[in-house]
Amino acid sequence: MKSAISTIVNSRIHLNHSPLFRRSIFHRKPISLPPSLIRTTTSLTKNNSSSSSNFAPRIMASSFKPEHARAPPALPLPAPPLTKFKIGLCQLSVTADKERNIAHARKAIEEAVEKGAKLVLLPEIWNSPYSNDSFPVYAEDIDAGYEASPSTAMLSEVSRLLKITIVGGSIPERCGDRLYNTCCVFGTDGKLKAKHRKIHLFDIDIPGKITFMESKTLTAGDTPTIVDTDVGRIGIGICYDIRFQELAMIYAARGAHLICYPGAFNMTTGPLHWELLQRARAVDSQLYVATCSPARDEAGGYVAWGHSTLVGPFGEVLATTEHAEDLIIAEIDYSLIDLRRTNLPLSKQRRENMIKREKITREDRYKPEKKNPSFSSTLLDEIYRSTDDGTAKSPDLKFYRETMQKKTEQKQYCQQ
Repeated sequence: MKSAISTIVNSRIHLNHSPLFRRSIFHRKPISLPPSLIRTTTSLTKNNSSSSSNFAPRIMASSFKPEHARAPPALPLPAPPLTKFKIGLCQLSVTADKERNIAHARKAIEEAVEKGAKLVLLPEIWNSPYSNDSFPVYAEDIDAGYEASPSTAMLSEVSRLLKITIVGGSIPERCGDRLYNTCCVFGTDGKLKAKHRKIHLFDIDIPGKITFMESKTLTAGDTPTIVDTDVGRIGIGICYDIRFQELAMIYAARGAHLICYPGAFNMTTGPLHWELLQRARAVDSQLYVATCSPARDEAGGYVAWGHSTLVGPFGEVLATTEHAEDLIIAEIDYSLIDLRRTNLPLSKQRRENMIKREKITREDRYKPEKKNPSFSSTLLDEIYRSTDDGTAKSPDLKFYRETMQKKTEQKQYCQQ
């Protein structure tokens, strides 16, 4: 029966494209069908006409469940300790004098607090010139304590005395025989709450413009950093990390209210990408994005773009500055996150299951001789690699890895 109907339909589709059919469109003879087929097609037509308004929605309702598409499911946005507060972005001038840089940063933090800031963000590499030659000279052993790390000792003391949260930009960190570009977060009690090592190293080569290879001296971190503070849940990225939306999406899925990116974009990529990427990450994740750059020094070996900025969850620039040294004080209102996510419920609509399925299908279709890694491992392997050896502390990351491993094993079993 089905084959007969298919033959008839195909023959009519074929006729629709033939010159003979087009010439005789108003004069073609009706096609005679057997009585059995007439009864069948008539009953199908009646059933479809009577339930056409309900049939398609019923299929969609059973198959389209975007709220279950994430693995693991996105966490609900946690209630922050406070809804509104002021953030201070300290766009600092940086010199070759380390002691001066530390004292200058402290003065800027104190000024931000005087103007009402509850959270202060410093620039990337604020205690040292930004160069591969300087990183080993200015690097500090953060884990060793105060004498070995005067920069973080200052941040700890100021956060405790002033009862504020500090996202301490970044400094070169020495750990064993390795160097990292590291951001430290200090709570209102002066204790180190989190330490983020730059995941994506700044290795670029734009002929005639700029060439810089952080990997010549620095080692990449391999763990995303999200921390609960007195001013909400904060995700941390450093400069080049902002180019990778997967990291921001992880933070959003883990309930971050704000992502802080201390960064030092240059005069080539800064004018084109700096604000664009900030707004993109804010719009993608529907949360706040704060960035802080060093001030521009035209005589320096590396010339920073500046333009430290706060962007809202709708992609709106709430506060910014130019290239000179400056202090930005701006208000953050977390209630706007809920409002924007209600207006545009992207987290409930994102079809990640479809994206992963399409990725696997495309690989199997075009590269059958080589089985590529799954969607998660190709895009996020560097980020989640720490879960393989059990060093990751976050249960969410472990659960994610275990879930994806089970899906991969299930797919391999089905292929057998």
